[in-house]
Amino acid sequence: MGLMLFPGGYDVTHPDVSWSYHGFHMFREWLARVEGLELTGMAGFGGDRPWSEVATPLRPLLDHPDDDGPDLTPDRCAAMLPRLEAIRDLPVGDDPVLRSHLEDLDRLITVLRFCVAHDVPLVFA
Repeated sequence: MGLMLFPGGYDVTHPDVSWSYHGFHMFREWLARVEGLELTGMAGFGGDRPWSEVATPLRPLLDHPDDDGPDLTPDRCAAMLPRLEAIRDLPVGDDPVLRSHLEDLDRLITVLRFCVAHDVPLVFA
């Protein structure tokens, strides 16, 4: 069983991105590190640091329950896109794990762009 992020009003022709729960956790740990955060130190991930102390446009994605939480509005999706696109454009090198995260990130960006263009929320399920 895994986790899928997809546009509200999902149709099989719409883009989506999916992970195992462990894979999604690893993806978010990587994004948090890129943002200068240690995810395991954050509230909800075993730590005590409150999310209110974090200033990143990726907070709605990083501080979201895996599959039981509110959908992300198109405005929140739009606010995350510039930072996610900047991360995607970072140098890759030969690290296969990094390449995998960047491929997932590219799929996520496609889904977020769809949500913004069609004014639908991002659903976690």
